[in-house]
Amino acid sequence: MKFPVMFYVVLTTMLLITITIAAALDMPLNWVFYLTCLGQVFVVIMVYKVLTDNYTTEKTFEDYYEDHPIGRMENYR
Repeated sequence: MKFPVMFYVVLTTMLLITITIAAALDMPLNWVFYLTCLGQVFVVIMVYKVLTDNYTTEKTFEDYYEDHPIGRMENYR
């Protein structure tokens, strides 16, 4: 079964947030340690999945950033 790439991103993010909350709530150190080790494995898997994803786009460097287009700017004055 193939999961979308964003699944790995969300899963890793939720795990790392859980580790942060567990450490802040003084959970036993062994739980936090094992979750941190598992989180590092998930980060490596997530990076691999994101970098090997078959993603294509029609955008070019002429489009610049979506929130601040250059060259196609209208005068709002």
